[in-house]
Amino acid sequence: MSAIPMQLLSDNATVGPDGNLSVGGCSIAEIAAEYGTPVFVYDEAHLRARCQQAVAAFGHQQVVYATKAFLCKAMARLVYDEGLLLDVASGGELAVVLAAGVPANVCTLHGNNKSMTELREAITAGVRHIIVDSFDELDRLDVLAAEQLGPVPKVLLRITPGVSAHTHEFIATGQDDSKFGFNLGNGDALKAVDRARRSTSVELVGVHCHIGSNVFEASSFAKAAAVMADFAVPLDLPELVLGGGLGVAYIEGEEAPTIAHWGNVLLDACQALGVRSKVSVEPGRAIAAAAAMTVYSVGTVKHIPGVRTYISVDGGMSDNPRPVLYGSGYESFLPRAVTDERAMTARLVGKHCESGDVLSFAAQLPADTAVGDLLAMPVTGAYGHSMGSNYNKITRPPVVFAANGDARLVVRRETYDDLLRADIG
Repeated sequence: MSAIPMQLLSDNATVGPDGNLSVGGCSIAEIAAEYGTPVFVYDEAHLRARCQQAVAAFGHQQVVYATKAFLCKAMARLVYDEGLLLDVASGGELAVVLAAGVPANVCTLHGNNKSMTELREAITAGVRHIIVDSFDELDRLDVLAAEQLGPVPKVLLRITPGVSAHTHEFIATGQDDSKFGFNLGNGDALKAVDRARRSTSVELVGVHCHIGSNVFEASSFAKAAAVMADFAVPLDLPELVLGGGLGVAYIEGEEAPTIAHWGNVLLDACQALGVRSKVSVEPGRAIAAAAAMTVYSVGTVKHIPGVRTYISVDGGMSDNPRPVLYGSGYESFLPRAVTDERAMTARLVGKHCESGDVLSFAAQLPADTAVGDLLAMPVTGAYGHSMGSNYNKITRPPVVFAANGDARLVVRRETYDDLLRADIG
């Protein structure tokens, strides 16, 4: 197989005369030597460029970054500095954003089962919007109104439009059979609008939908826009949020719409459909995924004649559970040999006590891949760090932002003391 396609690497990934890889002017080998492996390496300028593309496509404060894709204090500050709002889906995500010095009034609170505590924290902090997901949540907001925590919260209602996106069933959210939102087809959506409009506990300012994650077909977004426009235009509310879910290419041969194309499809559809509301979107993966790679060290190379070759690295499902959860595909390569042909097929596995701890079922790598090599997996900037775990009590990897020749540690590697911090015996 050919060398790793350079278009899968971040914008500022370069190969030196010696064949070694750098990101943002920083040597991957030097980053690994300083911070150890596994390590997430983010191209900071790439992150900023994707934020800027989204703002150019949709407008200032009409892009809401989905923090579930990747969040730390440095990332919260970065997207805020670039003019994005932030979508938080738990009290913990809100706490991280606030700890970063980002004001609550640029945050929107999501979640299909927000607790009383989370709602109370959001109202007290003064979040911009709460995206209401159920009648039970409206009940909770009625109870909280009696506590007089602050101004009446502005809310959007999450609508399930009955649009099926072409993606994995676990990350499809717009179909009728969904745990999210008020169902449009059975009349719940209209009932929720009527209740919210009559309520003194909330101020209804708009409606929201989200059809799924890692969607590659722009037509799916246009279909959702058409369904939502048909519902929203007669309501004449100030805001319409059409969610996120724009896919990215993970493996050779995949193609995804650009952020600009996504914007054109959605905004042209809304204009043609007579939408007068301010239209916003919630990208996460499209901002963060391709900005990062995970760098591992090869620990074992095990050839089983007539069966397969296993290559084990020092991470695995604890830093990237997507292959296990969704069967997601990834490419891999050696940072010392970026342009080399990848002639060996191997199963790339982690160090966890699970046969299912697989990062790539059929990884293509150079034939001379050996113990001690650095091995990189690109397009891991979304849903790697954020979905990571401590399975087998593995400490979670550090996060490094690389830009202008400076590799900046933004999340340190966990220690054994971190593992024991909450364990009171």
